Amino acid sequence: MTSPLILGLESSCDDTAAALLRGRDILSSVVLGQNQLHAAYGGVVPEIAARAHAERLDVAVKQALDEAQVSLDSVDAIAVTSGPGLIGGVLSGVMMAKGLSIGLRKPLIGVNHLAGHALTPRLTDDLPYPYLMLLVSGGHSQFLLVRGPQDFTRLGGTIDDAPGEAFDKTARLLGLPQPGGPSVEAHAKKGDETRFRFPRPLLDRPGCDLSFSGLKTALLRMRDQIIAEKGGLTEQDRDDLCAGFQAAVRDVLKKKTARAIALYLDESPAFPALAVAGGVAANQELRGALEALCDEHGLKFTAPPLHLCTDNAAMIAYAGSELFAHGITHDMSLSARPRWPLDSKAAPLVGSGKKGAKA
Repeated sequence: MTSPLILGLESSCDDTAAALLRGRDILSSVVLGQNQLHAAYGGVVPEIAARAHAERLDVAVKQALDEAQVSLDSVDAIAVTSGPGLIGGVLSGVMMAKGLSIGLRKPLIGVNHLAGHALTPRLTDDLPYPYLMLLVSGGHSQFLLVRGPQDFTRLGGTIDDAPGEAFDKTARLLGLPQPGGPSVEAHAKKGDETRFRFPRPLLDRPGCDLSFSGLKTALLRMRDQIIAEKGGLTEQDRDDLCAGFQAAVRDVLKKKTARAIALYLDESPAFPALAVAGGVAANQELRGALEALCDEHGLKFTAPPLHLCTDNAAMIAYAGSELFAHGITHDMSLSARPRWPLDSKAAPLVGSGKKGAKA
């Protein structure tokens, strides 16, 4: 039996994306970024992002159809991010999907953006349930037990700045270009991580929750102290500050991941695995630490390719396909949601990140 052809739409923050997927075959994946629109503001401006989505969603869909060499009529269902995220962008995608659903008379599937990230390892590696997921990105950071397309248990998450957000803020504090993650990593490779000893937040407390706001503040104070003493920052100062900051993030993530692994192994999974997704997963220092941890505990380590770790519509199409296979579709009452926790039983996380509302 031929797998259904799913059109996925993603517009939760500053990437307008469309993709066509059949089974685990990505026929096309189009991502129209907005970096130039927001560059002058030092971050994503929600109103500008929402307007750009409204203007570009149809362009992204046409490009995806052309690349996949399929017609719009051949689509079997439309999957769309309906939360969490910047509400204007989410609403743009949902309204576009509803219009397509009505016009084509095809099923509509609302997808949780975080579920898209969390299910990506099944798209790329056919990873069997249950697995441990570390979602670590610009605005979200969570440890999740993934047991099914709608069955998530959150073991812990970020209570303030997510790691990617902290990397971006660190880059701005040091006058480095955005996005901050690659900039900080490049300078850290040339630096001495032992010169500045930054705090390792929440390691003295039990559990898997994360906090990086205090780490960013510590770096700000150290930067100001150096400037006060020397009248400015040398290139070596920047390298060493980046190295010390990255080492602190690495140590925190490694320790908290070890705690999450212990909780996950209590489930006695047949094929124990840790999946890491999100832009921060591209950081080689952090990734190496997590791979070593998996080797130590006998887990398979998997991380999707970077283009599927950042926001994209292929992951939304795949998450939609799993829901569709379970007979789950939505009607025109589907709403755009700024907040939408994957684990509805867990206490809400505090704060809101650059990439949308935390959930």
